[in-house]
Amino acid sequence: MIALAIALAATNGNLEVLNKEIFASLKSSLELALGLLGSMMLWCGTIKVAEKSGMLKKLGKLIGPIIRLIFHDIPKEGEAIGSITMNITSNMFGLGNAATPMGLKAISELQKLNNNKNTASNAMCRFLVINSAPICIMPSTVISIRASLGSNNPGVIILPSIIVSIIAIITGLICCRIFEGKGGIY
Repeated sequence: MIALAIALAATNGNLEVLNKEIFASLKSSLELALGLLGSMMLWCGTIKVAEKSGMLKKLGKLIGPIIRLIFHDIPKEGEAIGSITMNITSNMFGLGNAATPMGLKAISELQKLNNNKNTASNAMCRFLVINSAPICIMPSTVISIRASLGSNNPGVIILPSIIVSIIAIITGLICCRIFEGKGGIY
C-alpha cells in the first residue's frame, strides 16, 4: 500500500504533498505515543502502589464471591481463581497490558483443570468472555488518549464506560450460559 501510494503520488506530481503528510503523521504519532507513555507510566505506577499497599487484594476479596459464583466449576482456592481475580482487577482499572500476563496464567491454569485438552472448557470460555468485555471502572488508556489529543474533559467517559461494560459482560455471560445449556459447545 505504501509503494502504491508513493507510485500514485509520483505519477500525479503530488510527491511533495505526500512527503509533507508523512512528516505530519510522524509528528502526531510521536506526540500521541509520548502522551500515552507518560500516562501509562502513571497508571502502571498507581497499580503497583495499589498492589504493594494491599488494595488490589482487598478489591480481589471484594469481587471474589462474584468470581467464585461465575466460576463455580473450578476449585475455589486454586491458582486459577487467583490469576482470574488479578486479571479482572487489572482490567477494572483499564490496564489491559498489565492484565495480560495474569490472563495468560489463568488460561494456563484452567487448561490444567480441563479434562478435554483439545477443546476449551466452559470455564475457559467464560473467562475469555469476561476478559474480552471487562468491567472497567477506570478506563485509563482511553482517558490518556483523550487527554493527549487535547480533550477538555477526558474523564467524561467513565460513567458510560462502566454502564456499557456491565451490559456487555452480562450479555456475554448469558450467552455462555445458553451455550453451556446446549451441551457446552461454543
